[in-house]
Amino acid sequence: MRIQLPEKVTKIIETLEAAGFEAYAVGGCVRDSILGREPDDWDITTSAKPDRIKRLFPRTVDTGIKHGTVTVLLGKEGFEVTTYRIDGAYEDGRHPSEVSFTASLREDLRRRDFTINAMAYNEKDGLVDLYGGIADLEAGVIRCVGKAAERFHEDALRILRAVRFSAQLGYCIEEETGAAIRLLAPNLQKISAERIQAELVKLVTSPHPDYLRTAYELGITAQILPEFDLCMETPQRHKHHCYDVGEHILHSMLFVEPDKVLRLGMLFHDIGKPQTLTVDADGTTHNKKHPFEGEKITRKVMRRLKFDNDTTDKVTKLVLYHDYDIAPTEAGVRRAINRMGEDIFSMIFTVRRADIAAQSDYMRKEKLEKVAYIEKLYQTILENQDAVSLKDLAVTGSDLIAEGIPPGKQIGERLNALLERVLDDPSLNEKETLLKICKEM
Repeated sequence: MRIQLPEKVTKIIETLEAAGFEAYAVGGCVRDSILGREPDDWDITTSAKPDRIKRLFPRTVDTGIKHGTVTVLLGKEGFEVTTYRIDGAYEDGRHPSEVSFTASLREDLRRRDFTINAMAYNEKDGLVDLYGGIADLEAGVIRCVGKAAERFHEDALRILRAVRFSAQLGYCIEEETGAAIRLLAPNLQKISAERIQAELVKLVTSPHPDYLRTAYELGITAQILPEFDLCMETPQRHKHHCYDVGEHILHSMLFVEPDKVLRLGMLFHDIGKPQTLTVDADGTTHNKKHPFEGEKITRKVMRRLKFDNDTTDKVTKLVLYHDYDIAPTEAGVRRAINRMGEDIFSMIFTVRRADIAAQSDYMRKEKLEKVAYIEKLYQTILENQDAVSLKDLAVTGSDLIAEGIPPGKQIGERLNALLERVLDDPSLNEKETLLKICKEM
């Protein structure tokens, strides 16, 4: 098997080999190359120790010198070059307390997480696959190198990475690996919120976001997202639905593009349903005002997982407004845009179509027709450049002050009152007209 290495990667490997050392491209870049995917980055493993690596290359950065990693800079690109190593005890369930360098590539590959990530390659030796990575790629299997329980004891984040790789590649998780995940999932409590967040985002923006179901079945979400577990256990016995809440969420994610905000919006859009569940005498379920409860839960979860403020604000707004009743008139749409914000409103159509697609067939045609009609009104509003917020008004606070209105609270009240008039009738949005209306107030 031949892999086309980038010119700079080849240069680093050849430089190390010329100095008498072994060197290989290793890990995810090898896996992705075999699969015909473009690697995000290229890592190199070598028998050379860090001090020798630094002497061989004029520009380096001590990225993780304690663990044998030096970043070699070639032009504007950086490549991590790591000495073959054997990890010591993982006392914190994430990082080895110490490492020792080794001359054995086999030992270095043996410490890696999954077989598909434990392959190495160079032009001289070709593919080095000591732990069955190719066989597992061909079988579509995520399998730990060696004993799964040992790999997960070393680094609990690997538990979540297993499901993430499964979702990215469409692979199943090997039986022993899955059993070890079930046993050791509570160790995820040792992992930082930032690391959990990063893996969760990669999972939900993958080609198979519904593989979050696997995380539920293996006990992972019970540790990192218990709010989702409640959804998986909450029924929806209603003519508008054909799935329980959790399954509806999983299916809905499949109907939006792999955008972080959209996928997270669908993940959380019905997260408030377990808390708002009521059941009629005939068994019919209802979840009145679940968007309001969902918005609160979503904000709490996203803060817990250390999401940035911008992402949190956008996702919580999608949750709050995903079911908002928009009046099917131009004035109604302008008011909805003003309420939600222009950036969020543009996403609402995608969210609503995904929500409908994951429901029953009941009234689906009528629901989609309403969405299409409101979207058409929205396009007309955009084409006409109608005012939908204070920044679009033809007058400003300074204009009102110039007309003799004293600065202060009254200015904001007048501007908001003018906007209310303009939302109903955009033809009023002219400076002279608005100043006249203001005087009449």
